Formats: sequence, C-alpha cells, structure tokens
Amino acid sequence: MNKLSPVVSIIMGSTSDLPVMEKACLLLDQLQIPFEVNALSAHRTPEAVEQFARHAKERGIRVIIAAAGMSAALPGVIAAQTTLPVIGVPIKGMLDGLDALLSIVQMPPGIPVATVGINASQNAALLAVEMLAISDDGIATRLTDYKDGLKAKIEKANRELADVKYQYKTN
Repeated sequence: MNKLSPVVSIIMGSTSDLPVMEKACLLLDQLQIPFEVNALSAHRTPEAVEQFARHAKERGIRVIIAAAGMSAALPGVIAAQTTLPVIGVPIKGMLDGLDALLSIVQMPPGIPVATVGINASQNAALLAVEMLAISDDGIATRLTDYKDGLKAKIEKANRELADVKYQYKTN
C-alpha cells in the first residue's frame, strides 16, 4: 500500500473535539487531501506542541488546522512557532464558544491565525483546500467540482420548492 504524506495537519486540544473536527476530516477525505489528526494541548503538552509546530513544514505539512475550546491558546501557540498558515477552529464549550472565538481571533500583530466560525471545521478544511489549490491544479479541479455540487444542490432545492403549495404562495 502506498503511504501518503500529509499536507494538512488537524490538531485539537483534546479528543473530545473530534466530533466537531470530523466534518473537516470527511471533507479532506472527499477531496482526496492527505491529512493527519493529532491531539496536542498548549497547556498540558507544551513541549509536544512546540516540537510539532517547529517541524511541521519540514515534514511536508502545508496548512495547519488547530481546534481549541475555552482558553483556545493552541492555534496561537502553533502560529507563533511556524511560518505555515494556521486556521483556528473555536470549539463550543463555555460561553457557547464565544470565549474560544475571541481567544483565537484576537492575536497580536505578527502572529496571524485565520479563524472560522464556532465549530465550523468544514469551513476550516475548505479554506485549507483553497490554499492548497493555489499551486495544485488537481486540487483546484476537485475544489471547483465540490463547489459546483453545492450550487447544484441549492438549485435543485429551489426547483423542489415550486411543488410546495400554500394558499397564498404566489410562485
């Protein structure tokens, strides 16, 4: 079996984040993007996070998706130690995830973290794929096909609305 090398790394602060991050994993699978998934904590395993961030690029990683809840330090700690793009996914927990969102989005100058909505791991994966598609025509084609599929799904749903009847509906 041919072992693929990951180009996207999904890091979460705890395996309890996996149900949220599964949407990212499924999308990357669907678009045939090799990825890895690991649990690393900025607070409980800081040395492992540092090692990961410092060596991700040399291992072939091109984009990092980092998910965290509550204090949500993980994406920023990773971003501080790499030049790779980091996409933060705030995980809903305390304060409906607003605490995590604000922790990730309010990074100091020079340490950017692209941030998606609370629990929006699928959008994080799409953003990673868009970054990869800039320099890979095969990925770009798969991404275009995926987005065309989204368009077709909405167009079909809109056509089906024509069959929904209400007394005062005019279309």
